[in-house]
Amino acid sequence: MSRSGSERSRTALLIAVTACFWAALYLYVPILSPYAEVAGAPMRLVGLIVSSYGFSQLVLRIPVGIWSDRIGRRKPFIVAGFVISAGSAAWLALAGGPWEILAARALTGVSATMWVVITVLFSSYFSPERAGYAMSLIMFTNTISQLAATLLGGLIAEWYGWTAPFWGAVFLGALGFILSTRIEEVETRKMGLSLGELARVGRERLLLFVSGLGALYQVNTFVTVYGFTPNYAVELGASKAELGWLSLISTLPTALATLAGGSVLAKRFSEYQLVVGGFVLITLSTFAIPYADSMFDLYWTQAVGGIGRGLVFPVLMALSIKQVPEQKRATAMGFFQSIYAIGMFGGPALGGVVAERLSLEGAFVTAGFALLAGAAASALWLPRLAPGARSVRGSGAGAGGAGAAR
Repeated sequence: MSRSGSERSRTALLIAVTACFWAALYLYVPILSPYAEVAGAPMRLVGLIVSSYGFSQLVLRIPVGIWSDRIGRRKPFIVAGFVISAGSAAWLALAGGPWEILAARALTGVSATMWVVITVLFSSYFSPERAGYAMSLIMFTNTISQLAATLLGGLIAEWYGWTAPFWGAVFLGALGFILSTRIEEVETRKMGLSLGELARVGRERLLLFVSGLGALYQVNTFVTVYGFTPNYAVELGASKAELGWLSLISTLPTALATLAGGSVLAKRFSEYQLVVGGFVLITLSTFAIPYADSMFDLYWTQAVGGIGRGLVFPVLMALSIKQVPEQKRATAMGFFQSIYAIGMFGGPALGGVVAERLSLEGAFVTAGFALLAGAAASALWLPRLAPGARSVRGSGAGAGGAGAAR
């Protein structure tokens, strides 16, 4: 199906906005945990700082999805997200101690909440038969932006000091704000959801199940990649620049696997196979982290885990709204993202306690078991809740619907 120049322009603009959105939030991620530790935070507080990002999303994503569906608009939320992103990055740079870092990090989670409406707006730019392509594209943009930002953030910190990545994030947030004021709104029918209708959306069995899997996924990711793996790297003698390279090696395989999962792999493997296989890869890579004796070994664990993450998460997003009507999808996506934010909040908090009382190795083992549970649950129940997910034929036929949630 051909697309007009204006359609291409609005799509390109929203891709640029998405790139700024995630780059502004992730430019300082490689150095955040060590930065908090240098500021005097014990491991338990480092865990709370990392988890506060997820707590904000846990609380706000459902309300944001409902509010957006109620007014039938997405753009105002995206613009507001950039204002909050720039402000919170500046606060992180100026923070006078670990408790201010905690508060500022929680505010960045408020900004990240707006991802709910970005994904829904982007999907509305495409016809239903192109929804799978649309969500693969936006998720690839998400991942590649995080990849570039985390690599650059480590290098910026190496060259200009701890606070430089935060000021870079302020610039990216300001740029994203300017671009977001120009994006094209696609107004949808206003959906005044009652509490009963909201409860019915939340009781959809497939949505509930994949939201739970998403929470387990985020427990692992926020204990390892965005949590304590950088601290473990520092124990191995990593420089600030090597922390950036570590993030690159964690994220690049995720980006490539995400893109492949929406095209080549979707034709060869079922959703069921991608989820279970991805969980197994992440589990193995997590259990291997404590055995890494050098940065080279640690790089390998992160590369394998990155492939697994790229296979799993886009499919979970796809399944979360696969059986939900269009006018309720922002609410459903908000529900999914709020539930998986439990893992973003609870995982690092638990990991911080385990790391402080036992060791970093204990935190990684805990995160590995979370994914092992996810693999077992997927193997047992996913085929029952989404029968088409088990067969390759069914998955391929449903690629558009599946990809629509990525």
